[in-house]
Amino acid sequence: MNPITTSLAAVLAAVPSSSGVLMTQLENILGTSLDMKIAAQTFEMAEQAEKRVLAEIQRLQQILGSVGAHNEFASWMAKPKGEAVAVSAEISEVLTLFADWNAKTDGAINAASEEIARHWKEGKVDVNEAHWALGVGTATRLTDAELRLHTFAKGYVMEKAADVALASAGVNGLVLNVGGDILVKGDWKEPVRISDPRQDAENGASLSVVNVENKSIATSGNYRRGEVVDGQWVSHIMDPRTGAPAQEIVSATVIHPDAVTAGALATAFNVLSVSESKDLAANYQDLDYLIVTKNGDQLTSESWTGAAPESASSISMVNMKEKLWAANQELLINIQVADLGGGARRPYVAVWVEDADHKPVRRLALWYRKPRWLPDLRSFSEAQRESPIDLMSITSATRSAGDYSLVWDGKNDQGQFVEQGNYTIYIEAAREHGSYQLMKQTMKFDGKAKAQAIAGNEELSAASLTYRTK
Repeated sequence: MNPITTSLAAVLAAVPSSSGVLMTQLENILGTSLDMKIAAQTFEMAEQAEKRVLAEIQRLQQILGSVGAHNEFASWMAKPKGEAVAVSAEISEVLTLFADWNAKTDGAINAASEEIARHWKEGKVDVNEAHWALGVGTATRLTDAELRLHTFAKGYVMEKAADVALASAGVNGLVLNVGGDILVKGDWKEPVRISDPRQDAENGASLSVVNVENKSIATSGNYRRGEVVDGQWVSHIMDPRTGAPAQEIVSATVIHPDAVTAGALATAFNVLSVSESKDLAANYQDLDYLIVTKNGDQLTSESWTGAAPESASSISMVNMKEKLWAANQELLINIQVADLGGGARRPYVAVWVEDADHKPVRRLALWYRKPRWLPDLRSFSEAQRESPIDLMSITSATRSAGDYSLVWDGKNDQGQFVEQGNYTIYIEAAREHGSYQLMKQTMKFDGKAKAQAIAGNEELSAASLTYRTK
């Protein structure tokens, strides 16, 4: 068993309510999800720090958000071109960062990349010009291009929120994970799995595992938010220099002490050639990276310390005369968390598989905030107190808010392939001060591809099962 993995029984016994470690997950934060761990002298101190962090994130989101009349940046975007408008220090700072990184990356970073994404099919879109001018406390739009600040907004907000957390009474350390970009600060070392762009489910195989301490790790890639055009997957990441999608790199992960730098370089490395990325990386100390090309080649910095993740044995101990699960097939489980508005907490969720005799076969996921409320997941808790729980964070390309996927590779908890036959997938959800829901669907796994939708509820608005060839 992976040394980072523990059991539900161990969590319940070792993390009492008086502990100073708080874990929380929220949806629709900066357009994605937020996972947070706060370590403090007491749990109450951690809760107070959580409130301050969320208030700071909300404040900055209302300044830097690109959509909605109540957001300052969106309001500035709506002003006529050529008009000097008074702006906050935060907007001036982020616009300055954009201009600096545009120069550092020879145009690979551009706030008008959204303009390319919307119109590239119609022909080349040239955005290589100055889109604003900064004055003393003012900003003036110079073009009509659609601008977005997300390239730096995530890292910028994470750094500001971390400062607020560490300034809170009794806080020793924290982990912020905003849609796959992670910042670790204070007295804390976080093991982080790097998502494989070819298997990017929450519990999918990882490219590498790294320990992150007082640094940020950011991943950018084309595997979650692209589209199929003429039968080919096309990246959502645009190359402002060519006015077309960037297609040569499928994933880039960067580790650096500063979240803004890590995020900017992860994005730039998806646009630049490998040689250009290496040259750019040489300008930064204490920097590590892992780049994956479209051909599957993995390129790392010389000081890269990531280790290959441990893998469970796939040797089956059952009667070999029985027909086993085909190794080249998998079950994809898609889950959509109900949209309860910005900043809503994600419900506690457990996902597992049982055989035809109702015996647990494989535990796939457990999401929770306070261990003392884990028994609210009644079906999971009663039968599976020894279920393995992976406590690692995951760095990946940014996900859409509320969208999660899991895979079952046909193995049991001991890493053995199961026999073909009927199995039931359980998806259980419970919300603090909310409802309890249990979804289940039986499917026959016989080597023949199939799909099944599961009716949603007030906690999980949709779920689906797809049995397929990998």
